[in-house]
Amino acid sequence: YVDSPLDLNTLLVKHPAATYFVRAAGDSMRGAGILPGDILVVDRSLDAFDGAIVIACIDNEFTVKYFRKDEYGIRLEPANPAYPAIRLSGESELRLFGIVTACIHQFQRRG
Repeated sequence: YVDSPLDLNTLLVKHPAATYFVRAAGDSMRGAGILPGDILVVDRSLDAFDGAIVIACIDNEFTVKYFRKDEYGIRLEPANPAYPAIRLSGESELRLFGIVTACIHQFQRRG
């Protein structure tokens, strides 16, 4: 049937002035469905909350992880058991660069 064309900006970008795209690297978030090469839609206008997937910089190294906050403090958790959680200490510098709101996964193409 005929339907109006899909516009990815309308579907995936709620705050255009605060949204950017980043390509994922590594496999620490494989269990969340984020694979190497995927395009992540990131909204920097949103505040981090427990369970959000965030783009973070810890001591000048970028990472994508689940944000966890509880009575013990803040930690960043991978979605792959091969990687350890990152527990933040008083000496660590954490900067959050946004919340991942969507993931665009492309299938591999032949030649």
